[in-house]
Amino acid sequence: MSRIVAPVAALMLAGAAGAQEAAAEVAAEVMDKGDVAWMLVSTLLVLMMILPGLALFYGGLVRAKNMLSVLMQCTAITALVMVVWTVYGYSMAFGGGTSPYWGGLGKLFLSGVTPESMAATFTDGVVIPEYVFIAFQMTFAAITPALIIGAFAERIRFSAVMLFTLFWVTFVYFPVAHMVWDGAGLIFNMGALDFAGGTVVHINAGVAALIGALFLGPRIGYGRDMLAPHSMTLTLVGAALLWVGWFGFNAGSNLEANGGAALAMINTFTATAGAILAWSALEAILRGKASLLGAASGMIAGLVAVTPAAGTVGPVGAIVLGAVAAAGCYFFVAVVKIRLGYDDSLDVFGIHGIGGIIGAIGTGILTAPGFGGTGGADYALAAQTWIQIKAVLITIVWCGLASAVLYFVVDKLVGLRVTEEDERVGLDLTTHGESAYHA
Repeated sequence: MSRIVAPVAALMLAGAAGAQEAAAEVAAEVMDKGDVAWMLVSTLLVLMMILPGLALFYGGLVRAKNMLSVLMQCTAITALVMVVWTVYGYSMAFGGGTSPYWGGLGKLFLSGVTPESMAATFTDGVVIPEYVFIAFQMTFAAITPALIIGAFAERIRFSAVMLFTLFWVTFVYFPVAHMVWDGAGLIFNMGALDFAGGTVVHINAGVAALIGALFLGPRIGYGRDMLAPHSMTLTLVGAALLWVGWFGFNAGSNLEANGGAALAMINTFTATAGAILAWSALEAILRGKASLLGAASGMIAGLVAVTPAAGTVGPVGAIVLGAVAAAGCYFFVAVVKIRLGYDDSLDVFGIHGIGGIIGAIGTGILTAPGFGGTGGADYALAAQTWIQIKAVLITIVWCGLASAVLYFVVDKLVGLRVTEEDERVGLDLTTHGESAYHA
């Protein structure tokens, strides 16, 4: 009997030990279906921001003869970046490399990623499927270059848009995303706060947009002819879809369905409301009338500003941040752009660039517990704000220099601007052979 009992006992002990090890592994990594479901929904919400949100927002702001060109550019950019992200973009941004500037090629073609592989969240031991994280970040990569096209709408070649997008995400977006959000990244290790992409998305897009507007020059008739939006109805529909989708953008960046996501959600309400009211009030005081275009512009300005701050400031601080951003963006759109004479067609730099800068720096200030933020008792307001400023400057310099080179290269390869005749007829017919409206 002892010869039988001993091996059985040993097997039982070994099994118990194995079970304990397995339990420890389970305890070390937990995937919650609620988190996964929320991230799946957030990913779709961000896609909705691009198509149809941004496409309709920009489409309504251009003249009727260029409506479809904007829709096509947004659609094609989204598809191109999704393919590039899958092939090498995810690896360059989050490939696990140790460089402070890029993630390497370890996950080229999503090598090693399976339905069982997991990605970390902000809580130790809590994970989500890596495919979900890849898809979520893919939508961020897709919307950022789509934002840029508003600066040179109505006058750029479609081939130039596509080639510039390919180059720009490769040499600007992917490296900056790595620097800000990856554990090995330069800006991440500086301690900069960028919850959902103030630097990565908005400052990046805004700076590239300004340089693009300068490279292409103003539209024919700029400052002389009526270049007003052809459909404020569609513009508001697009802006509203952007606001709804932005909850996936901001609250989704928490990566978990918990109180952090709730904070980001309420801030996405309050900052935007503060910005709409501030922009409308400024227009009413300075111009005598509050316009729907102003309200929509304020809406986007507030959303942009709260993006880096959504997970760390309080709801009241978010209202202040949105209002300040609206005032700053209004000044650039209504005063600076006019005085300098550059044609940022749909005010991408004036809203995304300036709003992103105000939001990034304001995050350092309003995260302080004294202003209702989540910073601890030892939060160093001045030191953190200085880190935020340095992160902004690095992004501006990296994006500015690289974008200028890329516009120059694309201009030499395919030409940036359509002919004068094509511009006068409109890009819908001359580039795509279609018309948005029929008489």
